[in-house]
Parts: sequence; C-alpha cells; structure tokens
Amino acid sequence: MDIHLTVLIIIALAFDFLNGVHDSSNIVATIISSRSLSPRAALMLTAISEFCGPFLFGVAVAKTVGSEIIPPGLMTMPVLISALTGAILWNIITWFLGVPSSSSHALIGGLIGATTAGVGFDVIQMSGLNKVFIALFLSPVIGLAAGFVFTRLVYVLAASASMKINLFFKRVQVLTGIGLALSHGAIDAQNTMGIITLGLVTTGALDSFEVPLWVIGISALAIAMGTLSGGWRLIKTLGAGFFRVRPVHGFCAQMTSASVILGAALLGGPVSTTQVVSSAILGVGAADRVNKVRWHLAANILTAWLITIPLSGLMAAGTFVILTYAGI
Repeated sequence: MDIHLTVLIIIALAFDFLNGVHDSSNIVATIISSRSLSPRAALMLTAISEFCGPFLFGVAVAKTVGSEIIPPGLMTMPVLISALTGAILWNIITWFLGVPSSSSHALIGGLIGATTAGVGFDVIQMSGLNKVFIALFLSPVIGLAAGFVFTRLVYVLAASASMKINLFFKRVQVLTGIGLALSHGAIDAQNTMGIITLGLVTTGALDSFEVPLWVIGISALAIAMGTLSGGWRLIKTLGAGFFRVRPVHGFCAQMTSASVILGAALLGGPVSTTQVVSSAILGVGAADRVNKVRWHLAANILTAWLITIPLSGLMAAGTFVILTYAGI
C-alpha cells in the first residue's frame, strides 16, 4: 500500500475517533441529565448504535464529501492529509475548551483551506459546496423550529396525563437515544469514509468512487470507539448548560434531532450533529419557557460555529505549506 495512503487512513481514523469523542455528548447529554440512563450505559448503547448506523442507511454523505466538492481526479494526497490535520487540530482545541463545535464544519473548512493552498480555489465545485452549506446552515434552523413545535405538541397531547407520564418519557428516551445514535453514526462516520475513498481513488487503488465495505467497517468502528471514551466537558455544556433537562425535554430533543439528521443522511447532506442537537435543545427549552434558556451560552456556541470553517481552513492551509517545505 502507498505510504501516503497509509498515513491518510491513519489520520482519517484518528479524525473519526476524535469525532466520536467530540460528538458523544450530543447523543448522551440529555439521557444522562434526565437520569434515563447512567453515563456508562448511555455511552455503551450509543457506541453500539453508531457502529450499526452506517451499515443501515447507505453512503450518500460519503459521496457528497468525497466526490461532489473537489473532483477526485484533481486531488492530491498532501492536500487530503492537510485537510484532515486542520480539522483534527480544530477539534482538539474546541474539545479542550469544552465548546461543542462541528466536526463536519471543521472537515469542510479543512478541505477548502488545503485545496485552495495546494490546487487552487477554482477547482472547488460550487454546486457541491452549495449543497453542503445549505445542509450545514439550514439544519440548525430546522432543528430549533422542529424542537419548539414538537415540544408544544407533546405538551398538548399530555396535558391531562398524570405524573407517571415522566416514567414513560424516561423509558422511551432510551429508544429515541438509539435512533439519534444510529443517525449520528450514519452521517458523521461517512465523512471519514468519503475522505478514505477519495484517497483510494487518488492513488489509483480504486478506479471509481465506490465506498468499499472495509472502509465502512473501520470508519464505523473508529467513531464508536471514540464515543466510548466520552466527552465529559461537552456533556456538561449540552446537558445542563442551556437549562434544566427533564425526561420530556430529552425525549423531544432526541426525537427532533434524530429525524433531522436521518433525513439529511438519506439525502446526502453532511449536516452537523452538534448544530442540530444544540438547536433542538434550545427549541425544546424555548417551548417550555423562553426566558428559561441560558441564551448567552447559545451565543458562545454560535460564535464557534461561525469561526470553525475559516479557522480550520487556515490550519489546513498552514499544514499544507509546512508539508510542502518539508518535501512531503
């Protein structure tokens, strides 16, 4: 196997693993905060579901990331390696700071920055990039609105229920948590699949862009293992930072998030799980009482969303320059 391809696969799996660490909080935060499951049980169930997700819902997102943004025939291995490195660096920084930024944003920013530095911005296919941007920026708006509307609907339907309804929400939250984890695995692991497959095409190991089964398997395993390691700083921010989460909130947020993310996965839109879950939690809290939500925390996360693509792009471009001077 080509040495550059080996390095790319290792870095891509590292990115996938860190994605699991970084995004595990998105899946388990409300389950843990509402005490539906213990942290250990929640992480284990999430990891298993995330591993299964990519095998159940296809590879439409992988094809978008790997073939619709930059033409495979114009890609180079140093550009791919630099793109992943920039995304990883940004993920590590935001993980250390406890800010739930988007791994998908970071990867797209890394691809744009490294490609611009190594090949030129003009090779980027604007139709594919527009598709990505529409998915990335429209999905949190949908998550916020859907979380608000769905929660209000649940309140109407459960208006005459007794306090035992909380036990129902606790139990059903396990099922919605599985659905959310499946959708997360189905969409986020595909980012890595797309990059590895693009590397296989670039080095001539594949004649056309078709994701091999072994690529699906190792990508699913990497994100699942990352999830098992957990992301406790981010769990605290998402689970308790916005407002006090009760079982009904967890149920509504998970149901809304899973629906939006799974829909995007089937359509091939690489949305940000972080964005969708965070915005759904805000929508759920606002449906309960608008002034109940700590909006200043949401503003901090929004800032991180806005700067992720340009800063990860700059890191990727810088990495490419360093690799060029090093003769790699």
